[in-house]
Amino acid sequence: MLYPISFSIPKTKLYNGFPKKTKFMSDLIPGDVNTYIYETEEDYYKEYQQSYFAITKRKAGWDCMRHYEILANQCIPYFIDIQHCPENTMALLPKNLFIDAIKLHDDYKNKQLDESFIEQYRTLQEKLSEYTKNTLTTDKMALYILNASNFNDAKKILYLSGNTDPDYLRCVTLHGFKSIFGKNCHDYPKIPHIYRTDTIRYNTLYGKGMSYTNLLDAHETRDDILDNTIIEDIENKVYDVIIYGSYHRGIPFYDTICKVYKPNEIILLCGEDIHHCNHKQFTDRGHHVFVRELF
Repeated sequence: MLYPISFSIPKTKLYNGFPKKTKFMSDLIPGDVNTYIYETEEDYYKEYQQSYFAITKRKAGWDCMRHYEILANQCIPYFIDIQHCPENTMALLPKNLFIDAIKLHDDYKNKQLDESFIEQYRTLQEKLSEYTKNTLTTDKMALYILNASNFNDAKKILYLSGNTDPDYLRCVTLHGFKSIFGKNCHDYPKIPHIYRTDTIRYNTLYGKGMSYTNLLDAHETRDDILDNTIIEDIENKVYDVIIYGSYHRGIPFYDTICKVYKPNEIILLCGEDIHHCNHKQFTDRGHHVFVRELF
């Protein structure tokens, strides 16, 4: 089966309450590197918190972590060309509310922000905030995957990667599973940057490491000993379901897994901006495939 999937954001990143607004539109403009002035996540988030609206748009792919960072900080996205987004891409996001946001912005961009604007803004912002909390956090995305693939009763999950380089979809979705299952979701190999440590310079990673790194306590959420028995545990079917965080970037142990696990016990994720692969090769085998840019 083929399903849509989107990025997500840790629920710990959601701003509680309604921040004081001092700007109609954020000064941060996608594509204008001169506006990329924020060195810390705190300062970056604050820019959105103090803005009524923030521009976002399609980059290499339609889905972008910026959408979620704007929403998490009680700001409303002004999504350029959202009406042209394919139906099955960003299918889990509230596109209809984004369209409402454009109208509200355009109605008031050259007007004084009166009580009517504030009332309309707060109503829309509250809808977006609730939607983000109920649908777009990492734990909700993990539950969506399990529900869609009929694994609501899964107790142990093996989350495999071909490499450990930053990959938004792989990283935030893994965080969601870790948030729910803790040590019962084992990532192999270990994705080091999602864990808190003094040995990683997070701000040197892609996107300065904002929103997807330094999230988990490894002592609480990972059992390193399981690395030593990875093949044995696969052969003994210790895990209920196998998830590949990015099948483009490697599918380790795939042949061994296919000998032990049923096809529908294998889930593959595709978080690429542009993909030239044939998802059908995996769906025809009976696997569950979740694709971010699904046209």
